[in-house]
Amino acid sequence: MPRRGLILHTRTHWLLLGLALLCSLVLFMYLLECAPQTDGNASLPGVVGENYGKEYYQALLQEQEEHYQTRATSLKRQIAQLKQELQEMSEKMRSLQERKNVGANGIGYQSNKEQAPSDLLEFLHSQIDKAEVSIGAKLPSEYGVIPFESFTLMKVFQLEMGLTRHPEEKPVRKDKRDELVEVIEAGLEVINNPDEDDEQEDEEGPLGEKLIFNENDFIEGYYRTERDKGTQYELFFKKADLMEYRHVTLFRPFGPLMKVKSEMIDITRSIINIIVPLAERTEAFVQFMQNFRDVCIHQDKKIHLTVVYFGKEGLSKVKSILESVTSESNFHNYTLVSLNEEFNRGRGLNVGARAWDKGEVLMFFCDVDIYFSAEFLNSCRLNAEPGKKVFYPVVFSLYNPAIVYANQEVPPPVEQQLVHKKDSGFWRDFGFGMTCQYRSDFLTIGGFDMEVKGWGGEDVHLYRKYLHGDLIVIRTPVPGLFHLWHEKRCADELPPEQYRMCIQSKAMNEASHSHLGMLVFREEIETHLHKQAYRTNSEAVG
Repeated sequence: MPRRGLILHTRTHWLLLGLALLCSLVLFMYLLECAPQTDGNASLPGVVGENYGKEYYQALLQEQEEHYQTRATSLKRQIAQLKQELQEMSEKMRSLQERKNVGANGIGYQSNKEQAPSDLLEFLHSQIDKAEVSIGAKLPSEYGVIPFESFTLMKVFQLEMGLTRHPEEKPVRKDKRDELVEVIEAGLEVINNPDEDDEQEDEEGPLGEKLIFNENDFIEGYYRTERDKGTQYELFFKKADLMEYRHVTLFRPFGPLMKVKSEMIDITRSIINIIVPLAERTEAFVQFMQNFRDVCIHQDKKIHLTVVYFGKEGLSKVKSILESVTSESNFHNYTLVSLNEEFNRGRGLNVGARAWDKGEVLMFFCDVDIYFSAEFLNSCRLNAEPGKKVFYPVVFSLYNPAIVYANQEVPPPVEQQLVHKKDSGFWRDFGFGMTCQYRSDFLTIGGFDMEVKGWGGEDVHLYRKYLHGDLIVIRTPVPGLFHLWHEKRCADELPPEQYRMCIQSKAMNEASHSHLGMLVFREEIETHLHKQAYRTNSEAVG
């Protein structure tokens, strides 16, 4: 029995010894594999010509351990620093919001009835979760889809183009250009410095170096804005010699509403000087004065009219029209300036502005074929402020009533044509002639450029001067301002650029796309109707 136990003990001893040797061999091979590569002629720690000793491997293990501890300590320090910065940012935002609320007598403005999250990062993530970024939303119809607009490094492809833009254009607006450049740079930062939770593997270049993407690797991007949540960006990058694409999704969340200011505006004593340059077109002036009588004399009652008339022909008719209005309505607040020279709109408005000699006044530059409401006059007063703001409303331009109401024997009265429908007119977003601005601002900026002759151009020059200045330019469509249709004549003596602008305006002023299409295919439609009538008659006879 003791002999048998001795044999068993001996076997166990050799078995443990074998396992120990095997583990030592595995550890030795592991250390050889993990050891740094050295030059063949370089000497390693330890005695030259001897096998690597225990001290070498201990030193190697200690060096690796210190390296990883240093790296971990650095990462922990960076994480702590980022957390501290985020906390400070959250406290600043909270403090700013509290000061705003205190300044507003305790009234705070938020996007909903719920209290804003105390942690800024939590709130921003909540905006992303509410947006249609990671999961689709159930929509009632195809009209509920918020479309994307696409862009490359050089161009933007827009669905909401307007009349003056093209389906493909460069982002000439500085805010849009800067926005897209910032987004592309942020996408590159995400790709080149990925987080641990990013679903991408580190790729290597042809020489084994880390693969770095740059802006030339940007292929295309898409963006759309959910007005109550933020803007979503989908970016795609690709190296020319690789097949894989890199996709980055970014989101710019909107923050809670914050009050900027609250003020009382008294417009009860604000007089508007309506300045109208005119040459001939006395019939249009009769219609203009009818609108003026109804809106300005009978309703608003705080208006001065300045008419700058060019030439002699028709001048007596204009005088009689003004005298008739004076006798009927006891209206005397008007000025008639006569210029015996060729019509120049900018010149007429300059003269009309300087004809006022009663100090500061709000001016409305108006054309004879403009119809406006009393509500628009109040908008003019509310959106212009001396030394601060000028108002450039977008006019709704009516199409040719002979085409719009072709199914009626006679077009309806003008007052019944004033509707905002796509077949009745369009927002004249390329026109800058109707504007409200204070006389002091107009004189300070230098007025119109007198070098511009004939049709158009002078309005754009004035508009650009304001854009290059310090005043805020308010540009928006207004429902109470209409441009009545009249036939345009583009003079042969106009320079090529002005003539092109005039022809473009003339073409867009006639009718909607669908109505113009019906006119183009009129013969084809009539042929079809004749065939249908012939077939019907043949079947009836048969």
